Amino acid sequence: MEQIKNINPIKWIPSTWFAMGLPNLVLGGTLLSLLYKNMGFSDTEITVYTGIIILPWSFKPLWGPFMELYKTKKFYIYGSQILCGILFAVAAGLLFLENFFAASVVVFLLIAFLGATQDIAADGLYLQSLSNKQQAQYVGWQGTFYNFAKLFSNGGMVFLVGLLIPLYGNTKAWAAVLLVYAAVMFLLGLYNKKFLPQTQTQVQVQTSAQVWQTLSDVITSFFKKKHIWFGILFIVLYRFAEGQAIKIMPLFFKATRDVGGLGLSEATLGMLTGIYGTIAFVLGSLTAGYFVSNKGLNRKTLLLLCACFNLPFITYAYLAFTQTSNLFIIGSAVAIEHFGYGFGFIGIILFIMQQIAPGKYQMAHYAFGSAITYFGYTLASMISGPISDYLGYKDFFIWVLFATIPAFIATWIVPLKKTEEEPNEGEIIKE
Repeated sequence: MEQIKNINPIKWIPSTWFAMGLPNLVLGGTLLSLLYKNMGFSDTEITVYTGIIILPWSFKPLWGPFMELYKTKKFYIYGSQILCGILFAVAAGLLFLENFFAASVVVFLLIAFLGATQDIAADGLYLQSLSNKQQAQYVGWQGTFYNFAKLFSNGGMVFLVGLLIPLYGNTKAWAAVLLVYAAVMFLLGLYNKKFLPQTQTQVQVQTSAQVWQTLSDVITSFFKKKHIWFGILFIVLYRFAEGQAIKIMPLFFKATRDVGGLGLSEATLGMLTGIYGTIAFVLGSLTAGYFVSNKGLNRKTLLLLCACFNLPFITYAYLAFTQTSNLFIIGSAVAIEHFGYGFGFIGIILFIMQQIAPGKYQMAHYAFGSAITYFGYTLASMISGPISDYLGYKDFFIWVLFATIPAFIATWIVPLKKTEEEPNEGEIIKE
């Protein structure tokens, strides 16, 4: 594949992966949940509708192949970012309407679709425009700037809205934060329009029928893999407790003490989850990388990763029962959970890479595995609100601990094949 314009990857990887993180972290993370919480919506409404909003990330492999028929990956990246910026500005304006909730769900769903679209294009551009050596060289930059986006959203913007609410009220404060996102995404889109590499794609000559045929083959071969249903069950159950706990956590921290919450301000929550949580997550991920590289992925290491991923939720149960106001204790609980999350999440990533993806359509099947992971998390998060409203926060986090049991069972029984003995499903192709 001929590259038309050679641009230093440092000029576009940081800006692209920072932009990739923002829509996902706004819509699927702490910020949107807190926005709806401040507007007086119940945990059930928040978790169900935010779950619907982030569904496009679960289905992005389905429209990815058709993006090859029109325009370029560069076009989809900067175009999606500019449109995201415009839609964030629209969402800021909707805050002042009486029917804000229904209209905002539609707008945020469109932002999610655009966010998923830029993810597809950015991953493809990275693989297409960089050599294997460059891919390995710059992969760390991806994670670094995605985590900067996490720090910006869960830390900086949550902290900012906490400062603005006492001064201007809920509506104006949240509108200001959404306008910040609008400006950042719009400017990133303009920047990337200039600095993203422009590449040719050999699949542009394919017809729509050929794309349908390829997509059908990708899906069919995925579900014909040996032990694939055990693998899908493992992927879904591994995140069953996490999807519930993580979705309710900011709502529990924000809720008043008389209803069982901790009554934290947005500024305090932004500091705890955005700064301490992000640092702990990065440390956990780095530690897990060294651990697994030495031990390999086997039954023992997978069980240990599962334990590190799920058991730290006991810290939130402790907070719910004690309702402590000690910020050191709360911050320590957040750091422990985020470190365990960073350490344990690598288990599901490696499982998809080594057990699900290998074969003829390696990258496509990895995308399918990742989408199923996100879909499982989304379903778990959608049921968390009704359970939390019914049980109350104390009993909810006890329920979360019981909800970790299926993950351990799935980890114990899922078939694992040795990577050096992969069944020959065809030659791995590079897109």
